[in-house]
Amino acid sequence: MNCIDAIGQQHAPLASGQAARIVSLVPSVTELLCELGLAPMLVGRTGFCIHPADTVRAIPKVGGTKDVNIEKIRRLAPTHLVVNIDENEKPTVDALAQFIPHVIVTHPVAPRDNLALYRLLGGIFGAQARAERLCAEFEREYAALQAARKGPPQTVLYCIWKDPWMTVSRDTYIARMLEEIGWRQWVPEAPEETSGAPAARYPRFDWSDRLAAGIDAVLLSSEPYRFTEAHVDALERQIGKPVQLVDGEMMSWYGSRAIAGLRYLRSLAGGC
Repeated sequence: MNCIDAIGQQHAPLASGQAARIVSLVPSVTELLCELGLAPMLVGRTGFCIHPADTVRAIPKVGGTKDVNIEKIRRLAPTHLVVNIDENEKPTVDALAQFIPHVIVTHPVAPRDNLALYRLLGGIFGAQARAERLCAEFEREYAALQAARKGPPQTVLYCIWKDPWMTVSRDTYIARMLEEIGWRQWVPEAPEETSGAPAARYPRFDWSDRLAAGIDAVLLSSEPYRFTEAHVDALERQIGKPVQLVDGEMMSWYGSRAIAGLRYLRSLAGGC
């Protein structure tokens, strides 16, 4: 079996009877590993790895996705580290790679990338049968979503932060999820340049009459900024366009939660 990760690195499957000690620095992947029946192999997770709650409660925290405790991870003596290109800092991953033998890099950028992710982790850690069951569930939900898709295309502005206002670019997982129901993510004509690398993928913007005229609706995510119905009401009055609160986990978490995410998209499409 070819177990090739997001940077083209091949990983050997565990030998029969071999156990792994896994540290996951990716919340959605931690949930996926548990869904694959691999929770007993997890020896470390971030504080943002909150699902499934009853299971992860017993797994030691090693910091956040970007501010990990390297020495604590060293003491856990992991054999495998799972990271994500967007969520984790490369210098940190490089430092961890000095003492962790196997670093698995993930980078789903579209919903159907989850199929490869299931098979990658299932193949490495001996959970192929469970991975294939997840693939079958995903395909059923994906087919149902395609059948339910209706209504004319819309341009939407998906907001992830306030003060400053921030959105997502079209090459993000969130934007690709929206495309599945015919909702095209708005992008600024000239994205604001900032000193941080994420600016291109998560640009800042300011509200204007011109911006409002170019969109059909606004989506306010429940994470990472915790938008509420009060924000929805205030923004609707400000811009005169429909504003909707959406579940950020359902829109941005890949892995096993993506299956529920497809059902959630179907409910959004039903309101088109």
